[in-house]
Amino acid sequence: MMNNEITTGRYTNEVNGSQFEWDLKEGTFTYQGDDVILFWINTAFKVFMDTIEDISGGEEARLVLETAGYRTGENVSQFYHESMGNIEEIVSLLPNTYLTAGWGVTTIQSVSEAETTAVVRVRNSWEYKIHNVQGKKTEGTFIPGHWAGVFSGLFGQSVWYRVVKSQIEGDEYSEYVFSPSSITPKKNILSMINEKDRHEIVKLENKVSERTEDLQNLIKELSSPIIPVLDNIVVIPLVGRFNEERSEELMTKTLSQLPNYQAHTLILDLTGIYGVDEYTIELMNNLVGACRLLGVNTIFVGVSPKLSILMVQSKAELENTVCLSTLQHGIHYALAEEGLHITEKNK
Repeated sequence: MMNNEITTGRYTNEVNGSQFEWDLKEGTFTYQGDDVILFWINTAFKVFMDTIEDISGGEEARLVLETAGYRTGENVSQFYHESMGNIEEIVSLLPNTYLTAGWGVTTIQSVSEAETTAVVRVRNSWEYKIHNVQGKKTEGTFIPGHWAGVFSGLFGQSVWYRVVKSQIEGDEYSEYVFSPSSITPKKNILSMINEKDRHEIVKLENKVSERTEDLQNLIKELSSPIIPVLDNIVVIPLVGRFNEERSEELMTKTLSQLPNYQAHTLILDLTGIYGVDEYTIELMNNLVGACRLLGVNTIFVGVSPKLSILMVQSKAELENTVCLSTLQHGIHYALAEEGLHITEKNK
């Protein structure tokens, strides 16, 4: 230790051509002239990485790190382009830079500026160490993304990586192959967002489908119940709009259950029906005809003006069907047909 170092509080050290400098008075630590910091991989840096994953989620964190790696790689290539310019010379210096910076042993196996391709091997990288401490068994994304950024900047063309060997998965080192590609971190982010949107839409569609099925089942249970009023007289209220499925359900339910009530008269209450069209008239005609075959007379009550007009205009055989204004009138009429009537109880 030199006396002037003690006096000034500044310490320098050169490792394999790379310069480290500490200024204890200013509280700075620089590497190759730029400010840097140190992290303990097994503790502080692990907590940092775990926190990113806890907040953003596993896949999102991988994309964040990949994008961050790519952008830092672009910065590296820009710095060396501006200071040196020669790709061959830059490539020869980079492995030592990353080695002395603690990024592991990096070997650039091949680089082709003409074909914009490269092959990089990395052993004992900080990302591998982090994954090892975290207990992960999949290759990281920061370092291959970083080198994709480096070569994209050096080649002046977008390149992307392919992992052919992975140290965390059991190989001696990780090996990345880089080649021209339209893939970029931005596109990956958009792809992930679109995939998440698609996934959420599918989930929503599934929920809507399940809810719709539940509602349809509930409608089937509540729709058009057969209500016995008196012996041989039943009422079916028709509510809402009838489509093919509901019409078929109504016909099946009515014709299968009417004999159980030994009904002579079926009163169809049309007060709550809406969306009346020719299809509805056809349903009513078919229902009346089917009930007639079972020996059951049909009475319509609660006929709206629009429905009455359609009934008149249609060619359906509804002329002989009794139509009354209210359910009360319908019940009195049906009783009269049975030779019965309602009288007040003697007080």
